[in-house]
Amino acid sequence: METLEPILAKLPFFEGLDEKYIKLLVGCASNVRFEAGEYLFREGEEAKQFFIIRHGRVAVDINSPTQGSIVLYTHEENDVVGWSWLFPPFHWYFGARALELTRAIALDGVCLRRKCEEDPVLGYEFMKRFAHKVVFSLAETRMQLLDMYAGQIAAPSGSRTSGASR
Repeated sequence: METLEPILAKLPFFEGLDEKYIKLLVGCASNVRFEAGEYLFREGEEAKQFFIIRHGRVAVDINSPTQGSIVLYTHEENDVVGWSWLFPPFHWYFGARALELTRAIALDGVCLRRKCEEDPVLGYEFMKRFAHKVVFSLAETRMQLLDMYAGQIAAPSGSRTSGASR
């Protein structure tokens, strides 16, 4: 039976990661499958893992009381989904739903946090890699919000606009 080691080693997210760390990751990894419409995780739930998509597409969304589910961005093959497992209080800030049949590798966050605590070099590598994911999430969310609310935000009454003078 083939392990996930060669698959993990080829993923762009783990590029340049020492081979000994790839071997450690295998102990925290498993193959998972989600049907179209099935949630990988929901906003507010406990964040216990993250996913690397092998096949399919996943929409990251937030729930609005007035508009329902709002898709912020979409992940595709080789993308990493989920970073909340790494940061207290370990609850999902967003939801993630399969848009089609999706196969992924799930990595157990509790297992990985323990390994990162035991090996600060590994912990630093994960922080660097996931910091990039957090910045991407914020940038994509910002763009989605700008698209949604473009033209709806008016300058406050009595405020000065550029080029105007009193």
